[in-house]
Amino acid sequence: QVQLVESGGGLVEAGGSLRLSCSASVSIGGMVVMGWYRQVPGKQREFVAAFSSSGTDYADSVKGRFTVSVDTAKNTMYLQMTTLRPEDTAVYYCNLDLRFWGQGTQVTVSS
Repeated sequence: QVQLVESGGGLVEAGGSLRLSCSASVSIGGMVVMGWYRQVPGKQREFVAAFSSSGTDYADSVKGRFTVSVDTAKNTMYLQMTTLRPEDTAVYYCNLDLRFWGQGTQVTVSS
């Protein structure tokens, strides 16, 4: 069974940085796509960033501030977040092949 575990969330001031990690219990070397999504209470989960063999993709709201990367040797995906804004506050989830989800990690950006 595939397990994804996110870590690295926390409380940060606006303008600060955080790096999220998503560790997979299986080899991700053959994955099609891995992605980051986020959700705030009362709203739908939204796409943030993705990494695939075709390259990377980002939501317009995070372009230039967030960077997604993958270390296949560690079976881990990262999301480097810089210049954080209060509107980035959410629970961040990782996804593997549009099938498997982690439990989420809370990111809170104070103004």
